[in-house]
Amino acid sequence: MMFAADYSTRNKVIDAFQKASETGLNVARIWAFDDGDHRPLQSSPGSCNEEVFKGLDFVIAKALKLGIYMILSLMNDWKDYGGKDKYVEWENQHYHNLNRNIRNLTEDDFFIDSLTKEYYKNHVKAVLTRNNTITRVAYKDDPTILAWELKNEPCCPSDPTGSNLQSIDNKHLLEIGLEGFYWESRQQYNPNSNLDGTDFIANNQIPDIDFATIHLYPELPSTNKTEAEQLAFVDKWIESHVLDSNAVLEKPIVISEFGKSYKLEGYSLDKRNKYFQKIYDDVYNSARLGGPF
Repeated sequence: MMFAADYSTRNKVIDAFQKASETGLNVARIWAFDDGDHRPLQSSPGSCNEEVFKGLDFVIAKALKLGIYMILSLMNDWKDYGGKDKYVEWENQHYHNLNRNIRNLTEDDFFIDSLTKEYYKNHVKAVLTRNNTITRVAYKDDPTILAWELKNEPCCPSDPTGSNLQSIDNKHLLEIGLEGFYWESRQQYNPNSNLDGTDFIANNQIPDIDFATIHLYPELPSTNKTEAEQLAFVDKWIESHVLDSNAVLEKPIVISEFGKSYKLEGYSLDKRNKYFQKIYDDVYNSARLGGPF
């Protein structure tokens, strides 16, 4: 979106989509948010930058031409590109203008305060009802959009905004944006995961959610593990979520992010490629057996 909003860097978007199409990729996941940072999509609650929105229009229109479907994420849990911290900052500014002695809200208040929820719902509505300036199709009616993602990597119980989104658009799929952490019922797969505040099973059992997601960075929960142990973790992580998606959730699952950090000691392209191949093999093997991928 940001590269497409700048005509001097728009070719990077075109090249990326072209290479993706040539490789056979047919789904891409991108941000439909940038809150209050440099050249933001949303500069303040309810105020959108038209030029940046046109950049998002361009991305969706280009995807349409190449037959690539889009998953659009509507907010970040992290501080990058604003996130819930920016919403709470806006909220604090509003309340302090009314009463300077009021306490500062924290990022966790995002999920319980009515004003931040209203800010978020307004942003969702602005995106879903946007009329693409290139295709002339409203986002909520655009078949190029495969699904909406409520939030990138939320570290909290799911907020009941999924039903709000579907009251505007019930044509597209909906997912939460979870990394896949379990609660206490699956401690054997990721100990201490309850500290992250989400539950892969309970959150994805919400009726409004159409498919589950996981993210996979094997070195994050196991930085001191060997390469072989990290690959074993990949197998275990994928297998547990495939089983639960199939038997418990009865919903499809998508690995919407995976990677391997080049910043860690011992990184090499060969190790990265083996890791990528392991994921592809696990996904295809599951699919061959009728799994939920």
